[in-house]
Amino acid sequence: MRFSLFLNARATAPEQDRFVMQAMGAHALAAEAAGFEAIFTPDHHFTGYAPWASDPMMFAAWLAPQFRKKTTLGFSVTSVPLHSPVRFAERVNLLDQLNDGRVLIGVGSGTTPEEMIGFGVNYREASAISDRNLEIAEQLWAKAPEDPPIEFENGPWKGRVVQRIAPAPYSKGHAPLMPVAFKEASVRRAAEHGWPAFIPAFGPPVINNLEPLNHVTKHFSKYRDLLLAAGHDQARLDHALGWTTHTYQCVHVAPSADQAREELETILRAYQYAVNRENEFAAKAEADEANKKKDINLDALTDEWIATWCLYGTPDQVIEHLEPYARLGIGNILCGTTTGPLTEQRLALAEQTVSLMGQHVIPHFAAQRRAAA
Repeated sequence: MRFSLFLNARATAPEQDRFVMQAMGAHALAAEAAGFEAIFTPDHHFTGYAPWASDPMMFAAWLAPQFRKKTTLGFSVTSVPLHSPVRFAERVNLLDQLNDGRVLIGVGSGTTPEEMIGFGVNYREASAISDRNLEIAEQLWAKAPEDPPIEFENGPWKGRVVQRIAPAPYSKGHAPLMPVAFKEASVRRAAEHGWPAFIPAFGPPVINNLEPLNHVTKHFSKYRDLLLAAGHDQARLDHALGWTTHTYQCVHVAPSADQAREELETILRAYQYAVNRENEFAAKAEADEANKKKDINLDALTDEWIATWCLYGTPDQVIEHLEPYARLGIGNILCGTTTGPLTEQRLALAEQTVSLMGQHVIPHFAAQRRAAA
């Protein structure tokens, strides 16, 4: 099992954006030094959630040359309907080349009507636009200059590509796309291509519960079985399973159990405040039926939310919690260490978590990986 950092801090006012972005750059470098093997960033717009994530691929391109190791760039997840399929295909290839193939492109249809309407997308059409955009991108990646032009029209996106996508990809075909292991078609596509997947700890429409491992086991087993049946060589299987990812939105580690729980609740209260504030604006985006959101944002301080989305405790408690996931075969744990509005105090708690993870948790599972090899 390896560990990756999920940059998920929030700014709650425009004047905070610069501090948050600069802090996240430094936090990513500290995490790399502590043993985290990839840095993931989300794709968000307008809300202040991850202000750099209005263009996460540009942020990643700025960050990558600052790394001291061969660190992977991850995206969790790209809201595919918000991107022209041409620009999506181009930018994936460019990052794939710049980072020598160490790129993981999470893909999804998005979750927020407010973001959709800003790009001229109806929320209820987002899933279909996402699927079609990915089909178009595959055609563009496969196109040779002498092939007939590719024409498309999909939601707000339309175009006609005469020659090819430049630059060419570094990876065979193109960089791996990582879906969330929910929809049958998405899971099957990932398995057939030998791509990793995000393994959730719940079953929609309910997004939290008290038995997350059961859900992870169900989703992972389905993906793994399809992957193993697809006939890939061992190198492709190792890469796919090694980067198949389970995500914790909030990871917090402290020297004692009482301190970890107390600090976690402080973090989640601030997070809930930010979410409630964002919901007030989101309601304005849901003024018509085409942009009504069916699910709701739940209280992050409930036992169910904490069980599903949080990893916390002393280093030993965190190791104990993760051992069943390692035995199951989860290859990558994605850790949101800056959940909620970013302040100096919140940043200090994030740095505490990264330090304790690097001293105790990551070496424990790294030793298991070496022994298995």
